[in-house]
Amino acid sequence: MTRRNFIKYGSATAVSGVGLAAVVAGRPPNDPVRVRAQPPSDHAPAHDANTTVGEVNHAANGFDPTKLLYAWDYGKVSTLPTGQTLREYRLTAVDKDIEIAPGVKFPAWTYNGRIPGPTLRCTEGDRVRIHFANGGSHPHSIHFHGIHPAEMDGVDPIPVGQSFVYEFDAAPFGLHLYHCHVFPLKRHLHKGLYGGFVVDPKQGRSPARELFMLMNGFDTDFDSENDVYAVNTVGFHFMHHPVPIGLGELVRVYLVNMLEFDLINGFHLHANFFDVYRTGTRLQTNEYTDTIILGQAERAILEFRFNYPGRYMFHAHISEFAELGWVGFFEVRP
Repeated sequence: MTRRNFIKYGSATAVSGVGLAAVVAGRPPNDPVRVRAQPPSDHAPAHDANTTVGEVNHAANGFDPTKLLYAWDYGKVSTLPTGQTLREYRLTAVDKDIEIAPGVKFPAWTYNGRIPGPTLRCTEGDRVRIHFANGGSHPHSIHFHGIHPAEMDGVDPIPVGQSFVYEFDAAPFGLHLYHCHVFPLKRHLHKGLYGGFVVDPKQGRSPARELFMLMNGFDTDFDSENDVYAVNTVGFHFMHHPVPIGLGELVRVYLVNMLEFDLINGFHLHANFFDVYRTGTRLQTNEYTDTIILGQAERAILEFRFNYPGRYMFHAHISEFAELGWVGFFEVRP
């Protein structure tokens, strides 16, 4: 039975359950892991919802999805003889098992041992120099979205054990991304080789609580259908660990879609609307809405405020994705 059929027809033995066709140690590849409703608690949703039981070992993973919201990598900063700011970053491709839901391990390919890779950040016009080392088991590369010379485009595979330096001036300002561009692309991307690349405008943006959210998913039984969906890799994480924001505080979400196998993904905010800056390359809003749809590699900056305290849900407005992990809460506090 496929994952989608399992969700459609259900299981006589599952109570309020959603199936994750997961590969877990000691569990046959096609044996579904149950995700059931959990009673409310201080760390759980305020009302019943399908979710996982237990906690992911973030220390073993080497990253925490909540900390990734704020983990901007500004690089090692120096000044070139011309006066231009130079920012240097180091990325290494590493094979690593990542726990994407409690007890569910995924054999990933990563940048710096995490998914997504470091969120690189700079200012428009900075010279960026990325030292890349391939410590993985396959040829890899780094392709940056943006404007740069052809020799820095990252389409040439870097063999295992070798390295390469990507260097270019950051342009245009906006929300971009990077990923491996070695074929087969869907395998290298789905396995986890991607990250965010934020180029700030020279004049800056207004002060706000800034959050980085990368939407992704994982095919745990390798049938080209995702079984776990998430923001920052761990399914249901932000249901158990709501994102705290202040009442009336301006919130700026840097939203990137790197979902493989599904054609679209999206973001829906409950009880509120947000301004949308698609790709972040203009300082004027494109639209005012509560739901946005993005294809793979599309991204947008979202800005909003909450005028009432409480717990507010956000999730993919593709119901299946929400039921399989892409759902969370903002905790608005006075």
